[in-house]
Amino acid sequence: MALSLTDIKGCPLDRQRFTWRDLVQTPISKLDDDAFTRVRIILMNGIEFEANRFSHGAARMNLALREPLAKLRRVEQHQATTINWLLGADHSPLETTIAYEQVAIEITAAVAQREPDPYLAQTYRFGLLEDFDHLYRYSAMLDRLEGKDANNILQCYTDILPGRPTVVEHRAPEDDLRRPMDAKTAHPLSKLHALTIMAAEQQTHNYYMNIGPLFSDPVARLLYAEIASIEEQHTTQYESIIDPTQTWMEQWLMHEVTEAYNYFGCAQQEKNPRIRAMWERFLDYELGHVAYVMELFKQHERRDPMEILPEKLPDPIPFDSQRDFVREVLSGEVDLRANGPDYVPLDEESQASIDYREHMNSQGSPTEAVAAGYRWRPGTELSTRVNQIGHA
Repeated sequence: MALSLTDIKGCPLDRQRFTWRDLVQTPISKLDDDAFTRVRIILMNGIEFEANRFSHGAARMNLALREPLAKLRRVEQHQATTINWLLGADHSPLETTIAYEQVAIEITAAVAQREPDPYLAQTYRFGLLEDFDHLYRYSAMLDRLEGKDANNILQCYTDILPGRPTVVEHRAPEDDLRRPMDAKTAHPLSKLHALTIMAAEQQTHNYYMNIGPLFSDPVARLLYAEIASIEEQHTTQYESIIDPTQTWMEQWLMHEVTEAYNYFGCAQQEKNPRIRAMWERFLDYELGHVAYVMELFKQHERRDPMEILPEKLPDPIPFDSQRDFVREVLSGEVDLRANGPDYVPLDEESQASIDYREHMNSQGSPTEAVAAGYRWRPGTELSTRVNQIGHA
């Protein structure tokens, strides 16, 4: 069933209220809940954080919009809190990191297969292989630092294999900029995809920047510093495909529609009844936000918001393992590089990126060091050694 935007019935903004007990609910189970429940939680937290970030930016540039932005932003602050607090203390920071990379891999892979614009689809595939390698490096760190198997988090949905090696992902800033879509002619799915993936990558960057300094292990600190730098590159890449000529009101409306679109997908596919009820509640709230911003759009733009929106939203992003697609992309595109906005063979990479990378890696690469000699097997390196001794 498609989600219609022509006759929106959502909860009015003045009825969207929370108590502290609403905000802080029982966390999900690290092992008993399906991994894609956690994927949805992390994704929607990122999308809410992006909405909050955009709202503050818009308020600083638009005096007339400050009050309506503040009213709506307060609700989205509470939505983000409710969602983010569902990750329990039984997740170590490294285990949460594994979950973040699973989100990046599975959601980006799903988006890449559905993206109607070939250049944008290539952009998602390019970033996908780098996130795939990050998962491998962090899995080695989890095994070696905490003695844990990353597959306890991944639940066999996502492979643990090297992707495009992180050591070669470092690029000059100009080689992370892509050609923006034209919002006037772009498919609605392209707009929704771009905001969704940008939000997820921005959240990952912020998490690594915050959590990395808290480790005492020097290799872990270096590892987070290196991968956080790539996540900043990814955020730059994905925000650069968004049309910068859109007005503030156009961008605000698209943010709200993107939230509604993704809550709809979460509500449709969630297996945990308690969490599904939350997705349904927040979908109702977001439809109220869309209706609220559509009225503001009419007032400030003097245009019909349906000029920039489809009558019905596309089918939601599927929350499912994309293993076969990831393996296919890995075998065919791992050696691609960037030269300006173009994706090129290995020998056509820009000299600026080569020079930048050589200097950054001149004293060694943490991602290479942490995975030296590592190969994922069920269990951990310690359990493997114990079994080997036992059979000797």
